[in-house]
Amino acid sequence: MFYVNKSVNQSSFRDALLRVFIGTALWCGLESLWSQSPLWWTTLAYSQSPHNLLILQLGKLSGFTTVTAAIVAVNGLIAESLLLIRQSRQNLAFLFLPLLICFSLHLWGWNTYHKPIEKSRDLGIKIGVIQGNIPNTIKLSPLGFQKAIEGYTSGYQILADQGVDTVLTPETALPYYWENLVNNSSIYSAILAKKTPIWLGAFGKVDKGYNNSLLTIDGEGQVISRYDKVILVPLGEYVPFQEILGGIVDRLSPLQAHLIPGDPAQIIDSPFGKIIVGICYESAFSEHFRRQTARGGEFIITASNNAHYSHAMPAQHHAQDTMRAIETDRWMARATNTGYSAFVDPHGNQLWLSDLDRYQIHSETIYRRDTRTLYVRWGDWLTKVLIITAGLAWLWRAWD
Repeated sequence: MFYVNKSVNQSSFRDALLRVFIGTALWCGLESLWSQSPLWWTTLAYSQSPHNLLILQLGKLSGFTTVTAAIVAVNGLIAESLLLIRQSRQNLAFLFLPLLICFSLHLWGWNTYHKPIEKSRDLGIKIGVIQGNIPNTIKLSPLGFQKAIEGYTSGYQILADQGVDTVLTPETALPYYWENLVNNSSIYSAILAKKTPIWLGAFGKVDKGYNNSLLTIDGEGQVISRYDKVILVPLGEYVPFQEILGGIVDRLSPLQAHLIPGDPAQIIDSPFGKIIVGICYESAFSEHFRRQTARGGEFIITASNNAHYSHAMPAQHHAQDTMRAIETDRWMARATNTGYSAFVDPHGNQLWLSDLDRYQIHSETIYRRDTRTLYVRWGDWLTKVLIITAGLAWLWRAWD
């Protein structure tokens, strides 16, 4: 009888492990598939960001999938263990397996988290961030333009006097073409006077439309590089199936130009090295940042306007950017219109986090890096391994 019970327990345990393994593979596979769509902004992994920095270090291995897989596997094993314990108290030992895995993953994360981060003075960049706090209700009005010009010009001058190397502004901080700003704004005069470079959120001209751009402007007031937002918000910034619906939209729309996505292969140089850039919605797409890092990006800057949403959205956005910094092992500066603006190190630590709905300026020193995590090198390899292995395991069990 003992032998029979032991055999049943072993068989049940193997089946439980197989269910958890296949379930983890399916969950990760579905998230990976969803992340290829234009409507992607969340993952189970964000439930740990930005606070559980130990487990978030797993992102360096295979991106957010590693964290998601850990969460699903541990919780799945706990559920299966409880079901086995209900069958027999002799199965109580099975509960220690998920606890052991959870402890081991956090221990690995602790070891990675406590590795020192190089801070060579030669690689340092002192960046000033301006959080303009311009409500969307007045952003495009004459009052909004006046308030934005005054706020960003004043913030730029103060930060320049503090000795920053460069200044970062939010997405469409000044929602106009740079050519128009040169002729009609005090920000241009301030740049010529202070000689401090600035990354300015504005519009960029392009055939048959315009770009949501981040301009690199040097101390002479010249645009030396321009990043154009690649991943646009469906319905908010573009109409899906434009090839089919384009004619109808053009007839119904009063606009003479449309927002055009940037080139995914663009590489942005600056006086401080190659930059990894994200504008607002792009923070949800880890592959966007991985691709730029693999091409030599040395630090991350993001610019956003979170004024459209409730206070939950800026928190989620900050959680996304924290994971992007960890996955790529890069320092990050992020400027938003109404918060949260922040500085984040490669381990996910917040050097500074702004308040919401408040005009603020702040500066921190971040550092260029050229490390390459497994995720940067190989992308999301874990999902492929999980799906292939789970498929083989299912076939083996079916034939057994």
